[in-house]
Amino acid sequence: MSEHRSLPVPDGLEGERLDAALARLFGFSRSKAAALVEDGHVVVDGSVALKSARVRGGSWLEVELPAPPAPIQVVPEHVEGMRIVHDDPDVVVVDKPVGVAAHPSPGWTGLTVVGGLAAAGFRISTSGAAERQGVVHRLDVGTSGLMVVAKSERAYTSLKRQFKERTVDKVYHALVQGHPDPSRGTVDAPIDRHPQHDYKWAVVAGGKPSVTHYETLEAFPAASLLEVHLETGRTHQIRVHLSALRHPCVGDLTYGADPTLAARLGLTRQWLHAKRLGFEHPGSGEWAEFSSTYPDDLQQALDLIRPT
Repeated sequence: MSEHRSLPVPDGLEGERLDAALARLFGFSRSKAAALVEDGHVVVDGSVALKSARVRGGSWLEVELPAPPAPIQVVPEHVEGMRIVHDDPDVVVVDKPVGVAAHPSPGWTGLTVVGGLAAAGFRISTSGAAERQGVVHRLDVGTSGLMVVAKSERAYTSLKRQFKERTVDKVYHALVQGHPDPSRGTVDAPIDRHPQHDYKWAVVAGGKPSVTHYETLEAFPAASLLEVHLETGRTHQIRVHLSALRHPCVGDLTYGADPTLAARLGLTRQWLHAKRLGFEHPGSGEWAEFSSTYPDDLQQALDLIRPT
């Protein structure tokens, strides 16, 4: 059954587009909010409004929300190539292969880290939503590398706090087009959903604060290998920030990479790998650090672009 909600527009949303205001009020995507408006499920001060209409503080909203989807089930499935880097009673650190999501989500029918751990017999923390058990951070489906998953409740609480307080050391390697100038630097630019394309993210005024540090490790004629340290952990952050510098990850066609170069290197995804991960161990309190080697497709691309 659908749910009817009636509420005033908060003064803080004065002047926002209706679809953007709905997205912020109810916590769903801009495209979902726009669809509700277009389908006639939103009334403002007694009249059906356009999604682009600007709202006024104090206006009365009547919204018909669709019934919530059925709970997402975790399907235990063997994940080929997912390596267990470390395992103890509190945490399990995995090396996630490309093409695998961190956890189940609406519309995703592929493999997940959570499902792979379940198939391998791991019992992980029950904190958080059922389909995200133990997941304290995520990697994009198209990004490979290290992830830590909480097995105990104390580990879940500790790791969530560490990620929130930005004390986790998250180090990525990225092969980018061209040569960033300066060769090392910081990108401090807010990120939010792309104003035109809901599947993408972008540097947007008023978005969430996002900070990325980079350093050039090696330069090639057409590209540079960077080491990237994340202060924050926004969705697609590295990809968005490097694209904003006009040096997108090689192979990242979503964010402006050259398809010809990607094809020449045999890449079907962005060259981006979670190389190192360090955190305070929730059990011992000591610093724990793990590293990962490049998967075959990224190593092959690197070998092809590196002058002999």
